[in-house]
Amino acid sequence: MKTKTSISLSNEILSQLDMVNKDGNRSDFIEKALWQYLKLLKRDYRNNKDLQIINEKSLSLNRKAEDVLMYQVNI
Repeated sequence: MKTKTSISLSNEILSQLDMVNKDGNRSDFIEKALWQYLKLLKRDYRNNKDLQIINEKSLSLNRKAEDVLMYQVNI
């Protein structure tokens, strides 16, 4: 379901939007752009959370990696 809303945009952003939006439907273009931006924000949040977890566990992970390397045979 869609809800009609009103937003204010600068003339510059509207002219840029009209240049790249060939089908002329601003609402559809803006909605697609917002969905893409929201996906990007969610992905960045997940990546930052993953990095935080890795950093918190780095000492333990490094110790385990060093332990595994001790079993490596020289060729």
